Amino acid sequence: MSTDRASGRPKPGAWRFDREQASGDWVPADWQRIETIDAHTEGEPLRVILNGLPTIPGSTMAARRAWAQQNLDSLRRSLMLEPRGHADMYGCIVTPPASADGDFGVLFLHNEGWSTMCGHGIIAVVTVGVEAGLLATGSHPARFEIDTPAGRVSARAERESASLERGSGRVRSVAFDNVPSYAAALDAEVTVPGYGRVSYDLGFGGAFYAYVDAPSLGLDLNPENAGALITAGRAIKQAVMAAHPITHPTEPELAFLYGTIFVGPAVDPTSHSRNVCIFADGEVDRSPTGTGVSGRLAIHHARGEIDVDQAIEIESILGTRFTGRVRSTTRFGQHDAILPEVTGQAFVTGRSELLLAPDDPLREGFFLR
Repeated sequence: MSTDRASGRPKPGAWRFDREQASGDWVPADWQRIETIDAHTEGEPLRVILNGLPTIPGSTMAARRAWAQQNLDSLRRSLMLEPRGHADMYGCIVTPPASADGDFGVLFLHNEGWSTMCGHGIIAVVTVGVEAGLLATGSHPARFEIDTPAGRVSARAERESASLERGSGRVRSVAFDNVPSYAAALDAEVTVPGYGRVSYDLGFGGAFYAYVDAPSLGLDLNPENAGALITAGRAIKQAVMAAHPITHPTEPELAFLYGTIFVGPAVDPTSHSRNVCIFADGEVDRSPTGTGVSGRLAIHHARGEIDVDQAIEIESILGTRFTGRVRSTTRFGQHDAILPEVTGQAFVTGRSELLLAPDDPLREGFFLR
């Protein structure tokens, strides 16, 4: 703390450099307080919202998602958009399980709304849960049954050997068995303003994506080209939504196009290929997209390009990777489907208490692209 040299007393108005003296609960009682832990999975953010929310009712995760859409959307905007987040922020809310044998439930939120499933989110929330001691880890690898709006997801956290002695500790990777995934359409075409006729595959891996060959549109899948990818991804998504009605075998609320995934050659020759996903309202996934990799696996398997148990590595726009594998095949409604496994790594980046002042005119955030 700054002091007056003559008297040795603190100067009026001086900044308190002594944290102990400056601490204290100065937050007004009518401000909303939200506790979070932030992480990233292969570059893609996840804000895990821990405390400060009302109980979310519903006997299923789909019902809880619907309730959140109706009752928590202003809070979603506050926590995802600026000034507390950004245009590409992503988050999740952990709930009690919706099934008798589940370990926990999870809802995912982003700049536009509430998604149905998120692969990078599963990897990050399990990492946060284990490393912060919020999830019990009685086995190795630690196994968790997770309820999502798209269905049951099973995850396994591989930890450092030194961490096993402490019971939690650092997570080196998380693999998850995703919901049944399938190719909904192959070699479909749509007219996109500004791009002409565009060929795409429609795949489901917990969410629906239109998969487009990037070189056919002259698009490079690198960070410097992110703006052009956002523009093209938005345009293709809107065109496909208008031209291709989407249905889901069991859940009508899952029947919507989540985004466009551009597919191109890998930069690293040891990788299979590269994914860049443009989803929600022009968000760019920094990871290879877990649900998107699941849909890719289903499309490749439908074309006879990969076999059961064959693993492939798919890069992101940053060059980070997910490993995808077809565990087995199944039937999902009228579709031949696969059960995919996706593996990646997440890192905790911070923890915080976010504050929402009731008189802040930007309390609900704002969106700039």
